[in-house]
Amino acid sequence: MTNLLIAYLGLALMVSLPGIGSAIGVSIGANATVGALKKKDDAFGNYMLLSALSGTQGLYGFAAFFIFNSKGVLTPDITIVQAISFLAAGLILGVVAPFSATKQGQICANGIAAIASGNDVFGKTMILAVFPELYAILAFAAAFLISNAI
Repeated sequence: MTNLLIAYLGLALMVSLPGIGSAIGVSIGANATVGALKKKDDAFGNYMLLSALSGTQGLYGFAAFFIFNSKGVLTPDITIVQAISFLAAGLILGVVAPFSATKQGQICANGIAAIASGNDVFGKTMILAVFPELYAILAFAAAFLISNAI
């Protein structure tokens, strides 16, 4: 029973912490959008895309949850190694994704403010916002590789 609890803790971390990070990152971008709309409301499409970009880290956590949940080992006789694999993957995503999402939200917010000031930086902001995303992708890939070992 303890092994099962460890595995469920890993799943909880896998979904909740990236989701929290994405909520914070998206909110940072959305707050910048509200301010930018006062200056230049015709660029709402660009603002919206940049605001939503930080939501992907939460999706990575949710996708990893489905990958791990589909393994069919979440039974009372789960081994300690399997349970720790769930926990390790949850910790990897749960630590990396929130930082990635909040930093990405900050980059996007600065890009939104620059667009509102009349600068044509949408594409450049998207490129720069991909850098923190890369680490969330690496964390997801690590979790995926751990899932293959179960």
